[in-house]
Amino acid sequence: MSKVYSKIESIAGNVIIVKADGVRYGDLAQITTSFGTSLAEVIKLDNELVSLQVFAGSRGISTGDEVRFLGKSMQISYSESLLGRVFNGSGEPRDKGPRLSENLISIGGPSFNPAKRIIPRNMVRTGIPMIDLFNTLVESQKLPIFSISGEPYNEVLARIALQAEVDLIILGGMGLKYDDYLYFK
Repeated sequence: MSKVYSKIESIAGNVIIVKADGVRYGDLAQITTSFGTSLAEVIKLDNELVSLQVFAGSRGISTGDEVRFLGKSMQISYSESLLGRVFNGSGEPRDKGPRLSENLISIGGPSFNPAKRIIPRNMVRTGIPMIDLFNTLVESQKLPIFSISGEPYNEVLARIALQAEVDLIILGGMGLKYDDYLYFK
């Protein structure tokens, strides 16, 4: 059963503080405002004071809004139904497809022991000498690509993806402009 509180003690940036009990670190909360609902996560416990980070920002939240603790951490579906789909940072569909609810796993689960991992050996050849020689990309790893404004990073990412001889490529973009999103769609 979820707990509901109707008084927010303070709001500072994207963090709100609520007096609550029986709440765990990492639990999700739903904040109901006159504008709609937002998700937040417990990031600090200090006796009865619970600090929550609001995912969508605290704009529009007032001290009289309702906070409902959901008693669970953030979860996402992990299945082949994810393939070809587009989601926001909270795992909600952005492509007008159905919400996925099968095989839910916690996103804050334990990390893998790096000493037990299989050592990646297959190089992803990009045909770009500065990457292939000095920042070699290897299959089965996160491959962060950073660039400055004005650089043709979409073309570089597309070139790498098209040349990779792999079964699956997952592209995660933060702060993408709509045109950038359409480029990879």
